[in-house]
Amino acid sequence: MSDALKHECGIAHIRLLKPLEFYKEKYGTAFYGVNKMYLMMEKQHNRGQDGAGFASIKLDTKPGERYISRVRSIAQQPIQDIFAQINARINKELTDHPEYLNDVALQKSKIPYIGEVLLGHVRYGTFGKNSVESVHPFLRQNNWMHRNLILAGNFNMTNVKELFKNLLDLGQHPKEYTDTITIMEKIGHFLDDAVAKIYKKLKKEGYNKNECSPLIAERLNVAKILRRAAKNWDGGYAMAGLLGHGDSFVLRDPAGIRPTYYYQDDEVVVVASERPVIQTVFNVDFDQVKELEPGHAIITKKSGEVSIQEILKPLERKACSFERIYFSRGSDAEIYQERKELGKLLMPKVLEAINNDTENSVFSYIPNTAETSFFGMIEAVDEHLNQKKTKAIIAGDGKLSKERVIEILSERTRIEKIAIKDVKLRTFITEDSSRDDLVAHVYDVTYGVIKPTDNLVIIDDSIVRGTTLKKSIIKMMDRLHPKKIVVVSSAPQIRYPDCYGIDMANLEGLVAFRAMLALLKENNKYHLIEEVYNKCKKQIDLHDSEVKNFVKELYDPFTDDEISDKISELLSDETVNAEVKILFQPVSNLHKACPNNLGDWYFTGNYPTVGGNRVVNRAFINFYEGNNERAY
Repeated sequence: MSDALKHECGIAHIRLLKPLEFYKEKYGTAFYGVNKMYLMMEKQHNRGQDGAGFASIKLDTKPGERYISRVRSIAQQPIQDIFAQINARINKELTDHPEYLNDVALQKSKIPYIGEVLLGHVRYGTFGKNSVESVHPFLRQNNWMHRNLILAGNFNMTNVKELFKNLLDLGQHPKEYTDTITIMEKIGHFLDDAVAKIYKKLKKEGYNKNECSPLIAERLNVAKILRRAAKNWDGGYAMAGLLGHGDSFVLRDPAGIRPTYYYQDDEVVVVASERPVIQTVFNVDFDQVKELEPGHAIITKKSGEVSIQEILKPLERKACSFERIYFSRGSDAEIYQERKELGKLLMPKVLEAINNDTENSVFSYIPNTAETSFFGMIEAVDEHLNQKKTKAIIAGDGKLSKERVIEILSERTRIEKIAIKDVKLRTFITEDSSRDDLVAHVYDVTYGVIKPTDNLVIIDDSIVRGTTLKKSIIKMMDRLHPKKIVVVSSAPQIRYPDCYGIDMANLEGLVAFRAMLALLKENNKYHLIEEVYNKCKKQIDLHDSEVKNFVKELYDPFTDDEISDKISELLSDETVNAEVKILFQPVSNLHKACPNNLGDWYFTGNYPTVGGNRVVNRAFINFYEGNNERAY
């Protein structure tokens, strides 16, 4: 993605099912869980670099011993910072107390972070402040072991206002107005309620206070707590929680918007946001890592009993297609093939744009995340050339000279590394013209491989705002003096905001939306803007289930190609000499390439939860009224 776009988060959960002595004997260290957690977080650093956090719980500690540890960081390299702190603390304890070195029991009781229940999180901040207080995991503390709650997730809720009000109605006084705090307090409320009810029942059964504690751990019904807490949630989420006594859970939203994968054997239960993370860190096969079903939670009791339970009735599956296009690492076997297919499916449009002139066309990609789609596109070009060569030879009817056959067979797809990202230049000069000049030099180009008669075809995985294309990439490509620049997006036009974890909250930031506005003006249809605004305003007091996405009506007068052509105009200017053509993947092709991840609301406006339509209408109202506010 050439535009900078903050997105997503990543979760990692490990539950060790054996005593720590087992891992010391088999793997040579009682720090097995901590080491694996470091790898799992590092393998998901693509999902968040604003901050990272780690928490652990020790099972069966004695009263007075610390059993919860947590560390969070917003350093420039937060994962490394967290584990540098952990390692420093562990090494200090082992240096100061050599007797701990070979005594696992002493290590567990005296050294922090060495627990059986582990939770990690990497974060991109899409809502709230980017301070260490905003970094997951969050901790809700209580002197009752069972009432301690640690929470981390990859999620955004569309109805925070409603959920916040629900807490007030329960008599709570939340310390922050964020979805994370709101969700944690909602779970915490029903956790408190469940513990109190079990305690009351145990007292009636004749148990004393000391005897109640282990029995509460046994009887606590985590699934029931989650069902009560999650009843009114609207959003996309993969949410992990640890209870102080050792129960843990990971819950996925009913539409399957956010990804969740798990692996279990007799030693560990592992959950992560991406499948290859688990495959690599635990050296297991593709089919051993399962996808958690939408609306379900994987729950591990303190006893080690593992169950997968339905918490919310699943909706129509609308797993985020952006995960497949861009967010998830391409090392996943399915995602790799899907991205290649996205590149292949673009070829008819590309060939049309270059008039089938592959001989005078150079193919490349930008940025590196588009490389896999590029491979697919090149395979399709090669197939086209093979067909072209076959036809030419057959047409010769055996009468072609040796030289002509060699000439036909020698045509190859021209592939070059055209753009190289040099460094992440920081725009330390705030004055606009100076900043634009800096942005224009983010990429270097390869000189001497493009002729004035050449088309230059560049594939990008997605085009969101178009800012980097306009201010940097297209201008740099133009320095190579091609006849035509064709920029191909493996994703469709992004027309609507996301409200489930991607930082795309403002409509006016989307280049497709700006292109639509320009077309409305040119076609004397700008009055539709006010009409849609009035329709959106009338829905403000409606229940979410009654709200419709009226912003769709603004795109209806125009074809996809008309909007693409207008985007081409907007991203070029009079300083660019080459003809510029921007191409986008049709939504139908996206569904062909990613048949199991059909969440496409940012392209189509078809939101998978009822809160999505309210968000897009609020975003449009903000645009119309000039409010620089988030729509959720």
